[in-house]
Amino acid sequence: MTDVVLVDADDREVGRADKHEAHRTGALHRAVSVFAFDGAGRLLVQQRAEAKYHSAGLWSNSACTHPRPGESAEDAARRCLAEEMGLRAVGLEKAFTLVYRAAVTPGLIEHEFDHVFVSTYAGEPAPAPHEVSAWRLDDLDAFVSSTRGHPEIWTPWCVLLADRVRLFRRQAGGSDKQ
Repeated sequence: MTDVVLVDADDREVGRADKHEAHRTGALHRAVSVFAFDGAGRLLVQQRAEAKYHSAGLWSNSACTHPRPGESAEDAARRCLAEEMGLRAVGLEKAFTLVYRAAVTPGLIEHEFDHVFVSTYAGEPAPAPHEVSAWRLDDLDAFVSSTRGHPEIWTPWCVLLADRVRLFRRQAGGSDKQ
């Protein structure tokens, strides 16, 4: 059983629940999304493994997870990038938070207080096959255009986060495109 941390609208812990039950009931819980860039500024995106219980086969951001009880969002971000993509986060920055609610599979709802991190990474991706079926490097503007033009191939949270990640990168000087 995997527990997620239930939170209120201000990200204060209000309890814990089994991950599957939280997704069945749409309970607000804490999450982490990581957008990792290579040295050339290209975004690492992944296609979720077919064995995933929701959003299987959809493209998504570099890594995402739920912080474990007692684990900080930053530690969870580092952990998930290592566990899913076999990479070490370098220069991990918290970009923003976003509360969203989205149907992800018939009968399942993601209702998350999402802590969004941006990072570069060291090493060559070595994805875990039970997590990731494919990966690629995308130009940030092409990524945003794809999430707008073809949202059906992306996870719902990735579609919601794409423009804000691009804005964060531009404001932080991580992209020379204006």
